Amino acid sequence: MELEKKLVEYIGGTRFGDFPEQDMKVAKNMVLTELGTTVAGAAMEGCETLVKMVKEWGGKEEATLLVHGGKVPAHHAVLANSTMARALDIDDSMIPGMHVGASSVITALAAAELAGGCGGKDFLTAIATGQDVAARINFATYYENSEPTWDASGVCGIFASTIAASKILRLDSTQLWNALGLTFTQPGGESMQAIVDGTLAVRLFQGSISRNSLFCTRLAQKGFTGPKNFLQGPWGYFHLYSRDRCDSEVLVGDLGKRFLLVKTMFKSYPSCGATIASTDAILYLVEEKGLQPEKVERIDVKVMPYTYKLVGKPFEIGEKPTVNAQFSIQYCVANALLRKESKIKHFEEAFIRDPKVLDLAGKVHVTADPGLDGGQREYSLRAEMKVATRTGDVYQKTQDIPSGFPGNPLKSEEHMERFWDAATYGAKGLPKDKVEKIISTIHHLEEMKDVRDLIPLLSG
Repeated sequence: MELEKKLVEYIGGTRFGDFPEQDMKVAKNMVLTELGTTVAGAAMEGCETLVKMVKEWGGKEEATLLVHGGKVPAHHAVLANSTMARALDIDDSMIPGMHVGASSVITALAAAELAGGCGGKDFLTAIATGQDVAARINFATYYENSEPTWDASGVCGIFASTIAASKILRLDSTQLWNALGLTFTQPGGESMQAIVDGTLAVRLFQGSISRNSLFCTRLAQKGFTGPKNFLQGPWGYFHLYSRDRCDSEVLVGDLGKRFLLVKTMFKSYPSCGATIASTDAILYLVEEKGLQPEKVERIDVKVMPYTYKLVGKPFEIGEKPTVNAQFSIQYCVANALLRKESKIKHFEEAFIRDPKVLDLAGKVHVTADPGLDGGQREYSLRAEMKVATRTGDVYQKTQDIPSGFPGNPLKSEEHMERFWDAATYGAKGLPKDKVEKIISTIHHLEEMKDVRDLIPLLSG
């Protein structure tokens, strides 16, 4: 259990000043992102149902149902809040599809309520530490053919939420170790099948992660024990999810000196990360080559097998059109070509059923090409596009690194644009003054005396 011990010691010892400025900038962008996505998702299908259900359950008033208002038991609050944060699929992520902030930021905020308050520096440190450790576990994992057979959000990203909550609730080293061990035992049903079947379970996964992590943290705080060998044990994490292989240097090398927050990606468009490169490619051809939708005869897109399996199949509108569109390269490419952009509103049913976009989607043909990976996991979401026009012209574009991913990060103004788009979206969208107040507050988050002051800003 040497690896576990090193991580526990590292987690317990991190302080605000340990993290370089660029990593704290990532942590701030995570907070800003998740506050925006929670507002945007608050009125989405399934979310209001869950909020109503949680309120009907009742119980001790511990943490706030964000945007909607009212207090419920903390583990119920984060269940609803993180489901909202994930609903529009515009939260932060990390290859190979590990969604972290929609749980860790939301759970940290609830933990701050449980703790009776939390300063900005401690809040950011908790989030940054959780992100760094979850990233280390993720990148120390050997995926089968660069493809997980499970959703990394629930079996790996969940540790970030437990770590954030544990630091804010000030668990000692023994309690922290038990919290992590208990967290390891909780994942279940975290499968990509919910995505390819186009179901609302995709959103609920994130809420379950937050609920389970906070539950484990509070149990450990009360003396409940978990497996100490949760990573290295004969039936531990690396046995179950990494074929008994672990890159120990990635996992614990240079702890406190090398940080992996910069591996976080922030989506440039409101759709699955595996669709971003294809959307980038078509928008490049629209902007740089003047490509017009009415002139397109055929669009061919090559992606990795994992990407194809997740988002490359022919586009079909099922019971939940928004989810179908969010996870379809065909729709995302057709939408960007027709509307010359990709915004949250374009994933509403009326836009999805537009005959013009459906006609274009039928012209998009996606195929799997294992050779696109190049042996580097960072480039596994690469896309190659070829467009043939009715006049005989052929345009090509290869997008090696999707926009918003490590190596091709968003600019500050792009972060602001995506936050405005999210925070003002939908039935629960915020007025201009509150959006501006949130932005200003997050910019100086380390100066906040109590992050609970963020909560009222999320209600219109």
